[in-house]
Amino acid sequence: MSRLLIKENPVMIIPSLAVKIGLNEAVVLQQIHYWLGISKHQIEGRTWVYNTYEEWRKQLPFWSVSTIKRTIHSLEMKGLLLSANFNQMKMDKTKWYSIDYEKLQEHEDSTIERPASPTPDAATGEVAEDTKEMDVSLSVKKIIPFDQIIQYLNEKTRKNFRSGSIKTRELIQARYREGFTLEDFKRVIDLKSVEWQSDPNWNKFLRPETLFGTKFEAYLNQQEGKKKLSEEDFDLDD
Repeated sequence: MSRLLIKENPVMIIPSLAVKIGLNEAVVLQQIHYWLGISKHQIEGRTWVYNTYEEWRKQLPFWSVSTIKRTIHSLEMKGLLLSANFNQMKMDKTKWYSIDYEKLQEHEDSTIERPASPTPDAATGEVAEDTKEMDVSLSVKKIIPFDQIIQYLNEKTRKNFRSGSIKTRELIQARYREGFTLEDFKRVIDLKSVEWQSDPNWNKFLRPETLFGTKFEAYLNQQEGKKKLSEEDFDLDD
């Protein structure tokens, strides 16, 4: 038997995932998922793994380092791969990685075709209970539009925040759990951009930590038009 047929640990490729996010991205994400399953590094409520690009290349020797860099960057931009630096020495730039499984779930949910409106039984005129339950379960599922919110914020503030930031996503999730919507986020961004954009002292607070923090509801309900600024109007904690 050929030595090239599965005598070493195989690299997994899930066809459905490759279709959604790209072949290279699917390979790297699956590889990171494998290592997250055995990692003992728990930080900020998440499991992390770390590797240099060269170390990833040892696991994926059919790619160059530049290909691996591009693929990881692509996953970061899609918000699927979270990256950070938890190294004790700041000189050490080795990146740590975790997967945003909620973001990945959005890709999975996006292919679910909502069934057509259930057809009543010809004899009774009623809809089967199991059909009703399936229809309701799909309709109540909420997908948080992280990308849309951050893209809108960047357009209004001319900044470059990332939707994959852990802190940003936690803030947005917290507000969604409180019942706020995409339109609420847009209104807050609009109001505070008009109020703070042209003020060099306060422009720096046009950021997710401030806008989407505990004063979100107060910002949402303020009247349009400028008002006198004070520190009490801000979430100033970094």
